[in-house]
Formats: sequence, C-alpha cells, structure tokens
Amino acid sequence: MKNNITMRDIANRIGVSSVTVSKALNDKEGVSDELKEKIKTLALEMGYRFNAVAKSMKEGLSYNIGIIIPERYSGGNFYLKFYQHITTMLEQYNYYGILQVLSAEDERKLQLPRTYYDSKVDGFIILGQISKKYIDLLTENKIPKIFLDFYTDHSDIDSIITDNFYGVYELTNYLVKLGHKDIAFVGNINSTSSIQDRFLGYYKSLLEHNIDLKENYVINDRDEQGNYIDLNIPDPLPTAFVCNCDQIGYHLMNKLKALGYFVPEDCSVVGFDNDIYSTLTEPPLTTVEVNIEEMSKVAVEFIIEKVKNEHKNSGRVLIKGKIIHRESVKPIE
Repeated sequence: MKNNITMRDIANRIGVSSVTVSKALNDKEGVSDELKEKIKTLALEMGYRFNAVAKSMKEGLSYNIGIIIPERYSGGNFYLKFYQHITTMLEQYNYYGILQVLSAEDERKLQLPRTYYDSKVDGFIILGQISKKYIDLLTENKIPKIFLDFYTDHSDIDSIITDNFYGVYELTNYLVKLGHKDIAFVGNINSTSSIQDRFLGYYKSLLEHNIDLKENYVINDRDEQGNYIDLNIPDPLPTAFVCNCDQIGYHLMNKLKALGYFVPEDCSVVGFDNDIYSTLTEPPLTTVEVNIEEMSKVAVEFIIEKVKNEHKNSGRVLIKGKIIHRESVKPIE
C-alpha cells in the first residue's frame, strides 16, 4: 500500500468528487452523515494521512486533544482502556490524543499542563476526579473540556459518566432477591462522585426493601489522598458485600481468605467496572460492566463539538452498564 494516498485517490475509489471527500474529512456541511462515515472509513483503510500541520497553520488549531489522568489513577488498567478507545475515536476526526499524567504536586499547585501553555492542544478530556480548585482553574481559563467518569456541581461543565446509581441499585436488588439482607457497602463515600452515586444506589435498594442501614456496614476503603487502606470486616460477617469497584472486591476477597472465610460459601461479593480484577479473583467476580467504548465515543464527539463552538453545552450524560454474573454470589437458603 502506498503511503502518499490523496483525496483524489479516495474520491476515485468511492465515486465522488475530491471536494466531497474534503468536506467529509473536515466535517463540513454539504455531505450526509452516512457518506461522511463511509469516506472516513475508506480513508483509514487506504492509509490516508491527514495533513494536520498544514491545516493547523491555516485554522489556528493543533488537532491534538490532551487526555488528563490524575497520577493517583494512572497505575490501573481501567483508565488505560479509556485512553486507548479515546485515541482511536479521535483519529476518525483527524485528531491525536496526548496523554497527560497530572501529578499530585501540579494538581495541588494548580499548574496546567505544559501543552496548554505551548498551545499544543485544542482541549482536554479529564479522566477521573480532580480537585474542585483545579476544576475552577480549567473553567477560569475557558479551556474546552469534557469530564469523563466523574462530575461536579458545575452546571455548565459537560460530563460523561456510567450510570453508577442505577448499576449498583440493580446489583443490590439482585442480592436481595437471592435472600440477602445483611449487605455491606465497601467504599469511601466522600472520595469521588462515582462512589457516592454507587452508595446511593445501594442505599435506595435497602430502603425499598425495608432493610436498615447499619453504620458498621459502610466500610471505608481509602484515605483522603485516594490511597487504599486496610479493610475493617464487620463482626458478625454480612452475608454479602457490595464493593465500589472490582479492585476493592479483589482486595476484600483476599482479606476474607486470610481470615479463613470462603466466597461465596460464607458470604457473597460483587464489584463494579468489569476490569481485570474481576477475573483475577477466585472465584471470578459478579460485577457491573462499564461501557467504556460508548463513553469514549461520546466524550470525543463532545470535545470536538466544543472546540468548534465554545458555547456548546451537552450537560451530564449517563451511559448504562450491565450486570455480569459470575461465581462470587450464592443465594441464601
């Protein structure tokens, strides 16, 4: 395959004019969405390389999007999957994704990424909760941005999140239907908006089934900096644990095993995310699968729209997940 594929080559292959191809690749009006998608797909298949340098000089854009991940979340596989999907989606708009790990020091000192000061990016997708002061900094500088996997009380900031509330609500309902009434929640409810919503989904299920919330059944899993801490297992042992994420489910099951308990014989455990930790546990973990691909797709669509129109506002968008049933749960007989 030759490397110098031109718009004319694409036009000849698909049977349209070069002008039509140009409009499609640059998301201009005058071409149907269906034809745009067809032309973009063919361009990728043929190995067409968008001349971002020439276009950026003409339009004053970098054709890069910064993908910010706070340092405390950068070690896991979950957000890496998001990054991979985001960069793939960005290519369809002739954009590139630049990964930016936000250090704890830069976040504390309110230091924006260097790519912003050097005008190397047109906007940011922020993956994972950041401090309110840093959010204020991004807002004050009028930077096009999308929050992914968290939200705040800023009503004018666009966020794409999984439906944390309903996902855990369904998960807890499932446990109740299996006969569980002594159900604990594992997660620091003051840590992130996602954990708070997951807790509220759990609590709503308890309320609807007239199950009292016991204070010692809300188990802290991390400190204020997001570092995981040792888990305090209630005595007597609950019949089920709802963990705010699969990684905590993994840690909990290891702790239970060390104490001589077996899952699901002695208690059931469920998680959230359906990431690698859900399959590392023994037995594999029942969990809620986050639709990473759809969330990434929507985030990219939104940030491209905001780069084109700074006044564009899409609000808060919920993407539904689904329960993945595995062997970490058993009914109460």
